[in-house]
Amino acid sequence: MRASGTSRGAVCGLLILLVMLTPVAAQSLADLQGRFDRETSGVQKAKQVGKLGDAQFEEARRAGKASDYNAVGLTLEKYRDNVRAAIDALKKQHPDAEKQSNGYRQLEIYVRKGIREVDDTLLVSPEGYQPPLEIVRRDLIGMDEELLKMLFPRRPLNQHPAAPPAEKHP
Repeated sequence: MRASGTSRGAVCGLLILLVMLTPVAAQSLADLQGRFDRETSGVQKAKQVGKLGDAQFEEARRAGKASDYNAVGLTLEKYRDNVRAAIDALKKQHPDAEKQSNGYRQLEIYVRKGIREVDDTLLVSPEGYQPPLEIVRRDLIGMDEELLKMLFPRRPLNQHPAAPPAEKHP
């Protein structure tokens, strides 16, 4: 009898511990979106794309498991729109990404993650739902390239070295 009381107490203690350990920071998607929308700092907005994006990807996965591909598309489109808003805020407040790269670097990492998420979603989505996801993917790739160009403006992009001049033989 004493052992079962101890077991029951241990189970209750474990449940209380688990409830206390559930992350308070794991906020709802609506709370994260509201915080993102209210943020005025471009750098903070860029950093918030990470948490918000993770919540959006989780929501998209849940909708995909429920075969609600309209919700998947809308969620990933909202992610793309949030990335665009963060880029615009950064460009407005810190136009020289090469000198003030703080938010740009984080955002570029999150955009790459977003591209991978959209790629994974495209693999499992029915054919009729793929065109909007392909547009989101294309837009994210364009934003990623834009971020890289701003971070590394002197980087030769797709430039081939000039052919050496032809040698003259007498």
